[in-house]
Amino acid sequence: MPTTKKENFYFGLMMCSGMVVVMTFYNLVTNGLIGTVPLEGILIQLILGFITAFLVESFIVGPVAKKIALSLPYDKSKKLFVILAISFFMVIGMVLCMSLFGLGTAYLSNSLVGEPLLESYLSIVFKNFIFAFPLQLLIVGPLVRYLFVKFVKEKSMTESLS
Repeated sequence: MPTTKKENFYFGLMMCSGMVVVMTFYNLVTNGLIGTVPLEGILIQLILGFITAFLVESFIVGPVAKKIALSLPYDKSKKLFVILAISFFMVIGMVLCMSLFGLGTAYLSNSLVGEPLLESYLSIVFKNFIFAFPLQLLIVGPLVRYLFVKFVKEKSMTESLS
């Protein structure tokens, strides 16, 4: 997959974009907010969610997830095992962090009045994990890898041959 910092940057942008868009709409639907939140509010959520996710993924979760995944005892010569291990730890880290972001936005919009924060956070984590894990493994991850190889990697290879 990505082999340079530039490629890693593009891969992160692509992955965060896909996951943030789908997870934002998933959370709007599961909380019954589709049709009640104005388009501007959804756009603000998407932008803030993307910026937060990209920074968290780039500087906290990504490096930690890769370090943990690559330190485990399994056959790293099999690319699929490496992808699955990194994806697993990325989803766990991102769900834990972005659920805090969701809890914060819910708190700031007064959606949590009277609800215990820890209970709300654990509920958000559970709902997000059961959707984000298969989404990452089965849809967004493979799609982004395909698009990355097709448009970013192929372009890099063509430029280096010129």
